[in-house]
Amino acid sequence: MKIIHPFNKESRQSLRLKIQQENTPRTTLSFYRYFAVADPEAFRVELYLAFDNLDILGRIYVAHEGINAQLSVPEHNLEHFTNLLNQTPGLENLRLNLAVEEDPRSFFALRIKVRKKIVADGLDDSTFNPADGGQHLDAATFNEIVSQPNTVVVDMRNHYESEIGHFEGAVLPDVDTFRDSLPIVENILEPHRDKNIVMYCTGGIRCEKASAWFKHRGFKHVFQLEGGIINYARVAKEKGLKNKFLGKNFVFDERLGERIGHEIISQCHQCGAAADTHTNCLNEACHLLFIQCERCKETFSGCCSEACAEVASLPAEVQKELRKGNNPGRMVFAKGRVEGRVQTITYKD
Repeated sequence: MKIIHPFNKESRQSLRLKIQQENTPRTTLSFYRYFAVADPEAFRVELYLAFDNLDILGRIYVAHEGINAQLSVPEHNLEHFTNLLNQTPGLENLRLNLAVEEDPRSFFALRIKVRKKIVADGLDDSTFNPADGGQHLDAATFNEIVSQPNTVVVDMRNHYESEIGHFEGAVLPDVDTFRDSLPIVENILEPHRDKNIVMYCTGGIRCEKASAWFKHRGFKHVFQLEGGIINYARVAKEKGLKNKFLGKNFVFDERLGERIGHEIISQCHQCGAAADTHTNCLNEACHLLFIQCERCKETFSGCCSEACAEVASLPAEVQKELRKGNNPGRMVFAKGRVEGRVQTITYKD
């Protein structure tokens, strides 16, 4: 039987305008779980119909290996939402990571996609079980173990995430994607096989798979931060623990970041001033993700260059015509790793 896929029929612009005008209090949260999904297509339809009925917005990936979700839920529907999860086989008793800094405009549409994997890893090993992750550490235990000399702390996020914020003393791999990180991190960790290997990421999903992979590769003392940076920040604040996270936590929604530590540890990619606010170039044909200070935002009208600012100032119809046939994928400023010029990476995952 052919499955009919429900989806948003409104334009991106109208959806964004609608959420900007909405006064409904919302809660931004995320969750994931590695578990066997027999029919991801059917599961996607089931979730879309149920979540859309509760006016839930966000981004969800479904695959045979599980689910990865970042959502904006109306506060008046939170109880209905949690009840729905607990009544859905495979999603019972999930840990929900609540956003550190709330913004009702974190998402403006509901999009659920079926993927080959919920976290693209580039692995092809039928004996690997991503659900067999490392030992989970709560915030207090994490603070204790990372202070020990026989511990190596590894940031399992991409370079543009760790650039604006990371834990004290962490190894920060210069990687563009999660699939890039696995072999690079393994080379970094090879001399430290007898040490405690502690991994962290935004909400835990990448570390769940990474810690399972390194266990699979023979590392014995593998740990991961329970609930990632998001959960750590909330628990540390609630329990009065020392916050060992410096700067800002990058998030994959409209906010692009939430403040964890008071420090600004990165620089504007245009002028070099202290800054840690990510933005997307307002030239839709570019849409480069980069760090921009307030002064450069005004100077370049929210764009990454004078050329893009000039294009962005053109009528929408003219810009649309210029974009025809141009699909560069997602472009991210790459910290000037090629000396003397701006380097970008392009990917479509």
